Amino acid sequence: MDKILEAVVMSSYPNNVKQGLVRRVIEAAKQPMDSEQCWSMLELSTKLYLTGDTKYKREIGKEVLEVYGHYHPEEFEEFFNVRFLLSLLQEGYGPLGKRSHYVLDYIQLGLQFVMESPSANSIFSLLRIEVLRKVCERPSPKQCAKISKLLTQHPQCIPTGKHQVLFCQQLIRCIGQFQCISEGEEDIMEFLEQVNKVSGLLQRIWRTQTSAILPSLKELFTIISSTEEQEAPSNALASVVQFVPLELMDGVIRNLTNDDSITDVQMMTAIGRMIDWVSWPLGKNIDKWIIALLKGLAAVKKFSILIEVTLSKIEKVFSKLLYPIVREGALSVLQYMLLSFQHSHEAFHLLLPHIPRLVASLKKENSNSATSSLEQLAELIHCMFFRFSGFPDLYEPVLEAVKALPIPNEDRIKHLLGQNAWTSQKNELACFYPRLASKSETGKIGLINLGNTCYMNSIIQSLFMASDFRHSVLNLTEGNSQPLMTKLQWLFAFLEHSQRPAISPESFLSASWPPWFTPGAQQDCSEYLKYLLDRLHEEEKTGKRIYQKLKESSLMSQAVEHHYLNKTLIEKMFGGKMMTKIRCLKCLNVSSREEAFTDLSLAFPPSDRHVRGSTSVLPVEEIGPQFIEPPENPSQLTGSPWIPRKPPMARDPAAPSMPVETLGFQETGEPASPLSSNAVGGDAAKDPLSAFREQACAPKDSRSVPDLINYFLSPERLTAENKYHCEKCASLQDAEKVAELTEGPHYLILTLLRFSFDPRTMKRKKILDNVSIPVVLKLPVLVTSEETEEICCHGKDRTAPGSGFISVVYDLCSVVVHSGISSESGHYYCYSRECTDTVPHGQPQDRAPKPASDKQLDFEIQWYLFNDTRVSFSSFESVSNVTSFFPKDTAYVLFYRQRPGRQSCLLREALAEAGHLHGEPSLHKDLMEAISKDNILYLQEQEKEARNRAAYISALPKSPLWWRDFDRDKDDDSSSGGCSPAAGGGGSGSFHGLVF
Repeated sequence: MDKILEAVVMSSYPNNVKQGLVRRVIEAAKQPMDSEQCWSMLELSTKLYLTGDTKYKREIGKEVLEVYGHYHPEEFEEFFNVRFLLSLLQEGYGPLGKRSHYVLDYIQLGLQFVMESPSANSIFSLLRIEVLRKVCERPSPKQCAKISKLLTQHPQCIPTGKHQVLFCQQLIRCIGQFQCISEGEEDIMEFLEQVNKVSGLLQRIWRTQTSAILPSLKELFTIISSTEEQEAPSNALASVVQFVPLELMDGVIRNLTNDDSITDVQMMTAIGRMIDWVSWPLGKNIDKWIIALLKGLAAVKKFSILIEVTLSKIEKVFSKLLYPIVREGALSVLQYMLLSFQHSHEAFHLLLPHIPRLVASLKKENSNSATSSLEQLAELIHCMFFRFSGFPDLYEPVLEAVKALPIPNEDRIKHLLGQNAWTSQKNELACFYPRLASKSETGKIGLINLGNTCYMNSIIQSLFMASDFRHSVLNLTEGNSQPLMTKLQWLFAFLEHSQRPAISPESFLSASWPPWFTPGAQQDCSEYLKYLLDRLHEEEKTGKRIYQKLKESSLMSQAVEHHYLNKTLIEKMFGGKMMTKIRCLKCLNVSSREEAFTDLSLAFPPSDRHVRGSTSVLPVEEIGPQFIEPPENPSQLTGSPWIPRKPPMARDPAAPSMPVETLGFQETGEPASPLSSNAVGGDAAKDPLSAFREQACAPKDSRSVPDLINYFLSPERLTAENKYHCEKCASLQDAEKVAELTEGPHYLILTLLRFSFDPRTMKRKKILDNVSIPVVLKLPVLVTSEETEEICCHGKDRTAPGSGFISVVYDLCSVVVHSGISSESGHYYCYSRECTDTVPHGQPQDRAPKPASDKQLDFEIQWYLFNDTRVSFSSFESVSNVTSFFPKDTAYVLFYRQRPGRQSCLLREALAEAGHLHGEPSLHKDLMEAISKDNILYLQEQEKEARNRAAYISALPKSPLWWRDFDRDKDDDSSSGGCSPAAGGGGSGSFHGLVF
């Protein structure tokens, strides 16, 4: 019968004809048959099953085996013996070089017919040893899946005792070497199914033998932490972790993170490879294990590992949000990585270029998964905006992308950040400031934040960018008896000449620290600036060394010496004078008091008070490359503020306030002639104050800096509880108070009083109103005729009696921005540009200087953004729009520099003649040596760090494909965006890129 069957199978008849003949043979096999015939048929069917070159032949072999196993059990048991099986497993079946791949399938088929036979236990014992041996030989995923199928169906064949633990470990080793070569989707799905079968076997073993779990996990960690393997272990290992009971997680993680035998490189390699597992589409709980290990490393303060791994892997994790099949786990890991990485903006900034594209892709997908992910992503982005404010230029495209998505409230943001921080002790991360390989492309140097010291960093950078002040500080000689100024000199010198991308201002901080400031807490930068300038002023006032040396060197003329000898550097650079006048409304007596100031604190007018329209508009305009000269004839000085007039209802919204330009008192019925359009003959003769009214201002629905200055200078009515004690009347009387600028500072500092005490909440609240900032500001400064003559001191005759105003023009040079809603929290950063004179050395001094080029004026001068260690190029457009995009980011302290004009000629001459204004300052020897030594030290540190980092990075698994996800999504407009394996990536190739 075996000959007949073989002839039929090997014949060229059609399969349907063959099937009829085979059916007859199979029916005949159900009848009683002698042993020899049975053996012949079993040998033939075995041959067909194991070596048949077609599926049809193998199917016939299987049918015959099943019939003989069922109807001839004794003969089948005798044929299917231990020796035969051992031969199959060790030597294979078929000709050499063409061994059958179906041996395991054949054994699984035959086992069902010998389960009750006496030889069953011998067969099981044999298989327990042989499957262990097979697994140790590292079979292919397909063969491994067959072993798993065999053992799942026949658990008696699973190795026992110590061999069972060894079997689990070797099986994990096998999974670690699984690779899917094909990129076809069907092949990939088959591969995933094979992996699932193998990991499912492990789950079955662990359920019945929990003692095998920990040794298995130890082997898994050994594999993923190995730094010796040429190829990274397969991501298929992720399928193993999903079956580990979560109740074991805490103990496993604690043992790992406290094991001193595990090196940092091994741990970093392991966590890096685990993070790659977010790509595995069949894994469950993988994100939980990754996050648990990251938290475990934070608990033992392995911050360097966390930083390296986060920076090297976060972009790859982010890219997986494109794929619905792995999106949920990837988003969980991404959320923890970002929310925990709070010491530096580096991790978040790596994602900034990719966020708009991902948001667009998720919106296009329009699925429940995409919508949910968008909302969570937006919440995450706003948390990062809150934590790392001060990067408006970088954040603008991202903010535009997520503007339609919900914004979390501040309590929610603080909760998320507080819940996920690596540590509550900020000083533990002090040494992990952002790594900057080289100086900013701007050539400027940043300042390290020493723990909420951004308020100081912003002020220092603003002072440093005040070039006249910086040059003067750098030119100070040794032994000047000014310890704080000396420290500032050293700090400025390092900012000017260091090779470091950022330096630590620790020494200056300790020296300039106001004693009432709380260490580690956010402070008011304006308060710090006032304290710093006052300290520097008082220190120099005591020493007087600089001015004594100027006197001894006879570089200054007697007139200049007389005018400036008693002024400190702070007074020269930032000092102005203001006259406060109070007029009794009964006797019309005027008392006045002149006082010095280094900054003007500008309050916000009440909401019902508008300093516009019929009232004055402060001189503001964005003018071209020109310089304002003082009036050429006395008539161009505006009228005296001493003209008697009846008092207006100051601070009364119903009555228009007097324009800023008058700053005086006027009688009833007498017009404010200096401001009237007919006060002077025509445009050519128009005085500076008249011109002020024609200057552009901010939109009606917002305030401007001129509005605030105008409010500051407008008359104030002193009545009721604020009555003035008139010495002439010897009693309290209603009065009017007005302030007038009598000397404009070289650098005008304006502080916008945004913080006010709220008695309801007992906290200082912040006024978030947007204030437009002019790049050029005109101020009226009151001068007497004698002062005018002194100012115009080069042969021009000024004999007109009385006094009036001249226009003093200021250019914006720095803006300190506060980001936040309270003075006790938030973040400071600053915009700055370097406003300098462009006076050629040979230009005569009897004329107002002219600009060398338009490039150095107004909008065209390069702006920089200083945000602690980061310095970047910026623009005035960014300065102007920052509050529009980020409502909590508001201008707080402004620095303006006076343009060259007659009033400032004496100071400029003094500085220029002393060598302070032109050329590079020459630093003294000790300072230059200190900078040189530090630059050498920095280079050595860089070399050492590069070597250490190379060792770390070489240990990390390579991830070369992450960026392709973004490129593919950008180019492939036909992406389905659904829940299929290839959704969001464009076909099977992208799915292969996802998993492998």
